[in-house]
Amino acid sequence: MELTFLGTGAGVPSRNRNVTSIMLKLLDESNEMWMFDCGEATQHQILKTTLKPRKVSKVFITHLHGDHIFGLPGFLSSRSHQGGDSLLTVYGPKGIKEYIQSFLRLTKTTLGYELRIVELDQEGIAFQTDQYQVIYHTLDHAIQSYGFRIVEADQTGELLIDKAREDGVPNGPLLGQLKKGQIVTLEDGRQLNGLDYIGPDKKGHIVTILGDTRYNEHAITLAKDADVLVHEATFAAGEEKMARNYFHSTANQAGKVAKSAGVKKLVITHISARYVGKAASQLELDAQKVFANTQIVKDFDSIAID
Repeated sequence: MELTFLGTGAGVPSRNRNVTSIMLKLLDESNEMWMFDCGEATQHQILKTTLKPRKVSKVFITHLHGDHIFGLPGFLSSRSHQGGDSLLTVYGPKGIKEYIQSFLRLTKTTLGYELRIVELDQEGIAFQTDQYQVIYHTLDHAIQSYGFRIVEADQTGELLIDKAREDGVPNGPLLGQLKKGQIVTLEDGRQLNGLDYIGPDKKGHIVTILGDTRYNEHAITLAKDADVLVHEATFAAGEEKMARNYFHSTANQAGKVAKSAGVKKLVITHISARYVGKAASQLELDAQKVFANTQIVKDFDSIAID
């Protein structure tokens, strides 16, 4: 798993930051990518990377403010011209279907792939497979805004190949059977239990990506024990009143969420254009005073989730 930040600004594009879009790369796990929000010019940002739009199978929209959705028309349209012919599913608040269908109808745009649009409720499971579960909950913003908790299933332990070879298992089908936990019989008659040759299960990752929000308990619930929490930090410490008035969070409030939830790493984004240079660095310090393992991201930063 890896997160790539295509836009890290708040409200409007600036010279230093484009508006919000985050890509969760699942290429090693399932050969796909998921996009979270699609602010204006997201497709232009993608052109500056090695990311392939055809690999995007899901788009999650946290809320319907323009800096989070104005890039959708261009992205959905151009995906057809960039090799995208597989199903794409968009998840978002009520109204996302009307928004997408309206621009497709008015511009007479035809997509070369199946598009599915799922409007979410207050809370629940957006979708679930044997490999992933995506849980969502409403946050506290001026309009309906969601946070998403991505939970990867635990992975079966790896075959202890050195142990198997030491016990005389030859290369070939028997190794595959051991990896499946089956009992195998060697040429000398010995029987080996595959379960004795499988390492411990590897715990699946948990990633939490929040939309715009005031400090609130739902954010803590969604972020519980996450490997990475992505949280907005639109305002600096000491600006809590302004943050509340504008339905946003300060950097130190993001740190409080991370600390309360027991996450491993906090990533702050959605940075106001007012904060550049040392002022942006101060946002990171604000959060670090509460939660040490905090990183402020800039456009095109990538974070591997180990």
